[in-house]
Amino acid sequence: MIRKFAVAMLLGTALSTPALAQPGDANAAPDGEDTIVVTAARSILPANALPLTIDVIGKEALDQQLAISGSVTDAVATLTPSFSPTRQKLSGAGETLRGRSPLYAINGIPQSTPLRDGSRDGFTIDGFFIDRVEVIFGSNALQGIGGTGGIVNQVTVGAPAAEGLSGRTLLQATADNDFSRAGMGGKVAGLVQYKAGRFDASVGAAWERRGVFFDGEGRPVGINLTQGETQDSETLSLFGRFGYAVTDTMRLDLIASRFELKGDGDYAAVAGDKDAGLPTSAERGTPPGAPAQGRTESVALSLTDSDLGGGNFVSQIFWNRSRDTFGGEPNPIASFQDPAIAPVGTLFDQSQNRSRKYGGKISYERAVPGFEALTLIAGFDALWDSTEQRLIATDRAWVPPTDFRSLAPFGQANLELAGGLVRLAGGARYENVKIGIADYHTLAATTYDGSDPATYGGVDVAGGSPTFDDLLLNGGVIVEPLAGIRAYASYAEGYTVPDVGRITRAVADTGVDVDDFLDISPIVSNNREIGVEVKRGPLDASASYFWSTSKNGQRLRAGSDGIFTVVRERVEIEGIEINLAVRMPIDGLTLSTGYAHIKGRSDTDGDDVVDTDLDGANISPDRLNLAAAYANGPVSARIQTQFYLARSFRGLVRDPRNDFEGYNLTDAFIRYQTSLGGVSLSVQNLFDKQYISYASDTQRPTDDFFNFAGRGRTFTLGWDYRF
Repeated sequence: MIRKFAVAMLLGTALSTPALAQPGDANAAPDGEDTIVVTAARSILPANALPLTIDVIGKEALDQQLAISGSVTDAVATLTPSFSPTRQKLSGAGETLRGRSPLYAINGIPQSTPLRDGSRDGFTIDGFFIDRVEVIFGSNALQGIGGTGGIVNQVTVGAPAAEGLSGRTLLQATADNDFSRAGMGGKVAGLVQYKAGRFDASVGAAWERRGVFFDGEGRPVGINLTQGETQDSETLSLFGRFGYAVTDTMRLDLIASRFELKGDGDYAAVAGDKDAGLPTSAERGTPPGAPAQGRTESVALSLTDSDLGGGNFVSQIFWNRSRDTFGGEPNPIASFQDPAIAPVGTLFDQSQNRSRKYGGKISYERAVPGFEALTLIAGFDALWDSTEQRLIATDRAWVPPTDFRSLAPFGQANLELAGGLVRLAGGARYENVKIGIADYHTLAATTYDGSDPATYGGVDVAGGSPTFDDLLLNGGVIVEPLAGIRAYASYAEGYTVPDVGRITRAVADTGVDVDDFLDISPIVSNNREIGVEVKRGPLDASASYFWSTSKNGQRLRAGSDGIFTVVRERVEIEGIEINLAVRMPIDGLTLSTGYAHIKGRSDTDGDDVVDTDLDGANISPDRLNLAAAYANGPVSARIQTQFYLARSFRGLVRDPRNDFEGYNLTDAFIRYQTSLGGVSLSVQNLFDKQYISYASDTQRPTDDFFNFAGRGRTFTLGWDYRF
């Protein structure tokens, strides 16, 4: 039914987007002239030459959302109808784009830890250092492993344009609705840039202290001790960029960053009551162990030349390290128990993800001499990743040390026909993946309450080095009968590995050999999409219909202990997304709306026919966005509302308690520019709406420590200055 409805709507409205910039985006060209170059697309061709759905969130739009919510992840989620509502926690587990996990990247460097997904990849740099965010929708292999739902690429500040010293500063103060001392927070950030001839440097730091969050009824929002919090925390982000123009077209850049978020550990969780509708809360106290925290360090060296042999050359080598600590629970988790160490039910422990990756990328793009209508791209990517998850109190390996290696040559072609009336695009990427795991022993624990089968059993598992390879194809056609009016159809294959750590740590059977353990085989997703776009005069609108399948996909399933395991089964997802923005006759006023309807199902009985809706841990709710933005002279303002629509999950495996009730939220922002900088005031959840977050409302119906309310009305006063 959804497919027929989507096709009819597409034909009837004729609206789609390969590149829809947000109102106020400095990258958007006037009068429908699309000049956006999206670096995450691995091409210097403009976005309207690519059969992809792409959204570029420019600096002005991003800063508005950062003032409201405080994080890049929340900004993307708010502006993107097909993105899940965030959990407002440090963990982004279950947050999806078009029903699948997005790949977060910084300047193309993957931030994820695919071998053991700690879901902290949305918090690896402060948004103060981000100039724009490029969102590529749908499964594709443009950036390699990951991105089955799309790519969220954060592009950091560029080189200074003017000679001499320049920079910017930011001061912010945040308060809850009652202006309580516990809810106060603040942020100080600065960036200094210097340019002298061919050399330039940019150095900055951002420090933020977040207070306790309060819900719409004035209660402290519950603490998720294990997964971690952004409330009651302190963040320090450091950034540096050093560049040298070797020639007029060749440039060398070194970019380094360090991000650390530490929970203060001043609050303990207070159980709610899901049956009675009472949310989980928090009270002053000292939880056991170390508070949850995350740390990411990254260094990248790139050499680019925009006119090497008449083409564009891009190369990059990078190193990235992350260490994510998960908090401990007051009642020892059953999965960590071992009677050989301590009596059952008394052993406390907590885990820490340790991941290190390095790799390189190289590509060359140019039009074919004598046949300029054809543009070719050739490249090669390499990635090495080493990850383990240890229990830090007893120094046990929960996820054994695991090595990952990916080697991937690729090629793309883009052909312009009939003077640009039609474009054909396509290419291939060959992925060769090797996963190395030494012999290991699973934890001794079982689930002792008898509610589930044993999750671990202290068994020996034979290690191995399984290899996987696949040729991933993509192709599409674009038709542009008039400038600013275009339609496209595309097919692309995405490729990622499942959460290998969740799978290997949960082996409970004897005699398992990693070399032939099917459950760690990669996930290949096939993404099909059709869309049309109108981008002329005051109108900027789009609609697309998409559907994707994976024969051996991944679904997260929560156990009674709250720990997720991975289920491999067939997954099918389809949906529509519509966006419309109109510049009104009132100078500076833009009205916009967005809508997404997504349906996902999986095969739970193994007959290769999907039979059960994907739940809230795996897919987002339908959503309607409404917004009004104003920018004229020294004043800019925005008011926005997101309607998250109710949903019932149906199928062979269903718990009606996990149905979603729906809610709506409204935010507001206003800024006034003076000669001494800009002063802004933002309000998140303007009407102080009381609601249970989507993740909590749709999962773990008997867990009273997982009934988190969303954040109530929150004020942020800011001052920013450029020099």
